[in-house]
Amino acid sequence: MGLYSDAKMIAQRDPAARSVAGVILLYPGFHALVYHKVSHFLYKHKLKALARWNSQCARFFTGIEIHPGAVIGSGLFIDHGMGIVVGETAVIGNNCTIYHNVTLGGRGHSRGKKRHPTLCDNVLVGAGAKILGDVTIGENASIGANAVILCDVAAGATVVGVPGKVVRVDGVKAANHAFELDHAFNPDPTSQELCRLTHKVLSLEKRLEELSASTSNKGIEFSKTEVYTNCKETKDIEDDKETN
Repeated sequence: MGLYSDAKMIAQRDPAARSVAGVILLYPGFHALVYHKVSHFLYKHKLKALARWNSQCARFFTGIEIHPGAVIGSGLFIDHGMGIVVGETAVIGNNCTIYHNVTLGGRGHSRGKKRHPTLCDNVLVGAGAKILGDVTIGENASIGANAVILCDVAAGATVVGVPGKVVRVDGVKAANHAFELDHAFNPDPTSQELCRLTHKVLSLEKRLEELSASTSNKGIEFSKTEVYTNCKETKDIEDDKETN
């Protein structure tokens, strides 16, 4: 498939696209692919300095950095594109989708060895995701926004979080996983911890009430000790009690 076919596929897959001509003229993701075709050709023909110069031009004009050595299949859709980095030994299969701020980065410093990820066909990588090292992302897999992937991902899997965890496989929720993550829902660890602490405090209060009730029958009384707090809400409640 050529660049025109790539532009047609982008126009079909992007609901914001109005025409193939619009993709060719206005889409920085498509422009980055055009630059990369030239850079990769020069790279394979041992003109590496010229290839790097061309890729730097692409980075300047599109905000997308693709190393000339990276291998990219047909039908890649780079949506928005700004901040994407694709390393030298990365391999991207056919019909993949990559959103902005994605890094296909390397681990290790060995020359001549594969250091970057391989994306099989039809992989989707959400905004801000980091896939690092010589790992393989299987066909039809989806990587959630801002996920960090350091190991292989099975075909059809959906992976989210830091570090990445499988939450779905072929559309079915993975066992022993309590939540599903997509671009519309991001769990808030702070609120979850507050919820756990609130539950613990309520449990302790209930146990103290039961203990107080059981000991009062035996003539044992607990002293009411004031506890200092900086919480504004607690102070407001105490002030209201005093005024009433």
